[in-house]
Amino acid sequence: MAQRHMTTIVSLTLLALVLLAWEFLPPAMDVPRFIIPTLSDCLAEFQRMWAFEGLWAHILSTALYTALGFAIGSLLGAVLGYLLGMSAFWEKVLSPYILALQIAPKVAFAPLFIMWFGYNSMPKLLVTVLIVFFPVLVNVLQAMRTVDRDLINLARAYNLSRFGIFWKIEMPSTVPNLMAGLRIASTLAVIGVTVGELVGGNTGLGFLISYGGGQANAAMVFNAIILLTVIGFVLYSALVRIEERVLHYLPKAHG
Repeated sequence: MAQRHMTTIVSLTLLALVLLAWEFLPPAMDVPRFIIPTLSDCLAEFQRMWAFEGLWAHILSTALYTALGFAIGSLLGAVLGYLLGMSAFWEKVLSPYILALQIAPKVAFAPLFIMWFGYNSMPKLLVTVLIVFFPVLVNVLQAMRTVDRDLINLARAYNLSRFGIFWKIEMPSTVPNLMAGLRIASTLAVIGVTVGELVGGNTGLGFLISYGGGQANAAMVFNAIILLTVIGFVLYSALVRIEERVLHYLPKAHG
C-alpha cells in the first residue's frame, strides 16, 4: 500500500512538472504560440472549441467509432484465429494471404475506402477494423500453436469432441494471449479512427486536427491530440480491468 501511494505521488509530481514546463518554457524560449501553445492557451482554446466548434459531438463520434471498430476487428480477428488454429490445412492455405494483408500499410487503404464509400463514417470504421484485426489474429493463432499437445491427446483418448477440446483446453490456454492482443489493438484503434478522420472525415477529433492545422491553430491540434490520448487510455484501462477479472487465477509477479 505504501509503495502504491509513493508511485501515485511521484507520478503526480512528474505530471505537475511537465505542465509547468509546458506553461512557462515556450514563452521563456520565445517560441511562437502558433508553434507550441502554452497550457493556458490550450485551455482557452478548449473553452472556445466547446462553445463554438461542437467539441462534444466530435469527441462522441471518435469515441463511438473507436469502440465499434475495436469490437468488430477484435471479434473477427479472434474468430479467424481460433478457426485457423483448429485447422492446420487452412492455416497453411491462407497464411500467405494473411501475411500479405498484414504487411500492407493499413493507412493506405483509407483513400480507397473513401472512393468506394464516400465521405462518411464508413471509411474510418473500416480502417479501424483492419488495423485492429491483425494483432488479435496473430496473438490468438500463435497461442493456438503452443497449446499443450499432451492435454489434447489425453482429451481425445477420453473421446472428448472437437468442440469440447476447444472449449475446455484450447480456449482457456489462449485467453492470456487473446487479452494481450486486445490491449495492443486498443491502442491501435485510436490510430485507425484518426487516420480515417484525417484523410476524409468531416467529424471527429482527427478532423479537428486537420482543420486546426489548416488554420495554423496549434492549440486546437494539441487539444485534439490530448483528447485522442484520453480516449485510448480509457479503452486500454477498461481492458486491463477486464483482464484482471478474467485472469484472476494466474499468479502475479511482484518486484
